[in-house]
Amino acid sequence: MPDHRPEPTPAALYARVSSDRQDVDLSVAAQLRALRDHAEKNNYLVVREYVDEAESGRVADRPQFRRMLDEASEDGAPFEEILVWKFSRFTRKREHAVAFKSMLRRRGIRVVSITEHADDSPTGKLMEAIIESVDEFYSENLAQEVARGMREAASRGFWVASRTPYGYSRVYVQDGAKKRPRLEPDPETVPVVERIFALAEAGKGITEIARTLNDDGITNPTGRPWSKNGVHILLTNEVYTGVLQWGMGAKDGAPPVRVEDAFPRIVSKEQFGRVQSLMRSRAPKRAHPRRVGSSYLLSGLVKCRSCRRALSGQDSKSGQFSYYVCQSLMKRGRGACDAPRLNARRFERLVVDQLRANVLTDSNIRDLVRLVGEELDGIAHEQRRKLETIESELADVRRRLDRLYHLMETT
Repeated sequence: MPDHRPEPTPAALYARVSSDRQDVDLSVAAQLRALRDHAEKNNYLVVREYVDEAESGRVADRPQFRRMLDEASEDGAPFEEILVWKFSRFTRKREHAVAFKSMLRRRGIRVVSITEHADDSPTGKLMEAIIESVDEFYSENLAQEVARGMREAASRGFWVASRTPYGYSRVYVQDGAKKRPRLEPDPETVPVVERIFALAEAGKGITEIARTLNDDGITNPTGRPWSKNGVHILLTNEVYTGVLQWGMGAKDGAPPVRVEDAFPRIVSKEQFGRVQSLMRSRAPKRAHPRRVGSSYLLSGLVKCRSCRRALSGQDSKSGQFSYYVCQSLMKRGRGACDAPRLNARRFERLVVDQLRANVLTDSNIRDLVRLVGEELDGIAHEQRRKLETIESELADVRRRLDRLYHLMETT
């Protein structure tokens, strides 16, 4: 007897586990197992599987999520529906849900939750919107609760940051029903920290300190050679005086937590202060490659011919001369690269003269103006088309809402 079942619907599976510490949703493996089982029982043909692990649903810039949307935007997208375990796996932000689902609908692609019923009827869309709003509320409320708990733990001297500073180790202590981490000096690395501060107090520069440690075979916290930046970060970190700081860049504007003598200190406050004063007095003027308003035209744009690292602008200590210097030399000191220092003004003048002679010609500028005009005209046309589409969809939504409100008032 012939099989009269309809052709299976091509579908993509999307699974995500959150980076939130208190995420209680299913694991990726459990989500995929449930999605595959649902697809098999409901005549779906799975053509793609996308998985984001340790990715928050409050952000849209998730690698596999973006890949899925990009493939859905192409002509001849390989799937017609996206199956998720819950709508919260797709996104936890209401505005993201509206924007992305609208884009997918224009491509003829639906997002389907296998555990939350929401069809294409007005009531189904209302239920879907309610579910997404509740998900967003849950996510934001959970983030606030987690941050509040971490702030409370930090204020009591517990180390809640993700990284343990070099020279310390985490020791878990009982705190009621839970165990929380505190910092204790690490016997193996404390002598290295003390040596770094002693060298700095003796007048050694941070580049020389990094070279000394590397010559002695001492690696940094990641097992790599010490760099200038690594030594600088260590020498300017108050944690070595027993000070705990947390929440320096809190998004809600709450003041940071600062606890004195939260754990044993490795250096005294007096020695730490002397080192800071010495570093400030020795620090040369330096322009970062991405610094806004930098006086160096080519910082971050040119690379070393020997090691391919970026060249950055640097003033001499006197401030009278300026150079382009290889990042390897700046971070690791003499011997790290054989590239010479380039006189900044001569180098910039040479590059500018070459640009004027070969790139910024009259004919090239005319062609550039024409191409920019054509591009702007194309963008304007596309934006007008999108605006007309949005206005049409908005009018349709308003008509549906009016019908829904009328139905609710008369029932």
